[in-house]
Amino acid sequence: MIKRSELRIRDPFILTDTEAGCYYMYGTIGLRPGGCATPPSFSVCKTYDLENFEEPKVIFDATRIPFWADRDFWAPEVHKYGDKYYLLGSCKAPGKHRATHIFVCDTPDGEYKPLSDEPVTPPEWDCLDGTLFVEGDTPYMVFCHEWAQVKNGEICAVPLSGDLSRAVGDPILLFKATDNPAVGPTKYGIGNYVTDGPFLYCEDNKVKMIWSSYYEGRYLVLEAESDSIHGKWIHKGSKFDFDGGHAMLFTSLQGKRMMVLHSPNTIDLERAVFFEF
Repeated sequence: MIKRSELRIRDPFILTDTEAGCYYMYGTIGLRPGGCATPPSFSVCKTYDLENFEEPKVIFDATRIPFWADRDFWAPEVHKYGDKYYLLGSCKAPGKHRATHIFVCDTPDGEYKPLSDEPVTPPEWDCLDGTLFVEGDTPYMVFCHEWAQVKNGEICAVPLSGDLSRAVGDPILLFKATDNPAVGPTKYGIGNYVTDGPFLYCEDNKVKMIWSSYYEGRYLVLEAESDSIHGKWIHKGSKFDFDGGHAMLFTSLQGKRMMVLHSPNTIDLERAVFFEF
């Protein structure tokens, strides 16, 4: 077992299994010291108490099958949709744009397989941090059009086919990083504004989103809301006081709504941190 305080992880994502009485934590695991490089694989850690975790289990290994990407396997998250589990994860290869691919499995911690040969995000865009959101009968991938390509990072959505294997429409721009007036430039240079880690949920007849950027000089979790994924997004500040982000929400086995994120946002020191939300 690995203590939470000893497990380096970025972009943590929790799937609660109420029947088995456990949690599955996905995320950017296996990070090489001194940076964000990873093996060409996605892994999961099982836990019963959010403090003690089983050793990471590889659930997709790109070296075992022909696959387009070979590096930077980041930010996997798993959603149950219908009777299957879908993993959305970002990755890259030389000469290819960073993209989010969708994988499928019958169980949360089984062997995932690519749904298609190509990622869902636009082939000419640098994209990452795809998440699944369903409005009405339409599933969407919500993702980040990366600041490294567009400078002012964007959060976009693309409608998906019913089996999630392909896009069935053009990307929709939800908002840009600087639509929140307090968002500032990244530490990577003036004029570059980050959008990271969108996660959507419904509450009070609104579509709400948490996402991350540099806000008042620190990497933090921000909030936004709209009447619909197609509506105007109203931006809020950050009610958190820590150096961390790429958060998501889940319901604990005790029925509490929880938020998990990585903090601090410092290379080699990142850990999963949990809060009631």
